[in-house]
Amino acid sequence: MFCLIWLVLYAIILVSFGTVFYKVSQKKLSVMASVPFALNLVANFALVNIQFGLQNNILTVIDSVLVLGTIIWMMLEIYPRIRWIAYAQIPYLFWIIFSTILHLTMTFLNW
Repeated sequence: MFCLIWLVLYAIILVSFGTVFYKVSQKKLSVMASVPFALNLVANFALVNIQFGLQNNILTVIDSVLVLGTIIWMMLEIYPRIRWIAYAQIPYLFWIIFSTILHLTMTFLNW
């Protein structure tokens, strides 16, 4: 189930983030518009390594909050320019909210 959800989310990420980075490369968007997207990719990919590699609950929660914050930032940043990309992030936003709550709960229960 989790694999299927991430497969759909990564498809959304690929298309929407790819569009942002392409438009930045074509000078149709400012580089600043792509900053939250780039930070989100870094934080998202780090999350897997922190959670499963380091198995550190506290760092996982911190990184989950960073992913969540960058999603909100990128939605606010891109909404005035390309609304469909902001709307496309809604499933990603809801999943990361769920994931962050799950990480917080696991960390609290294992404290």
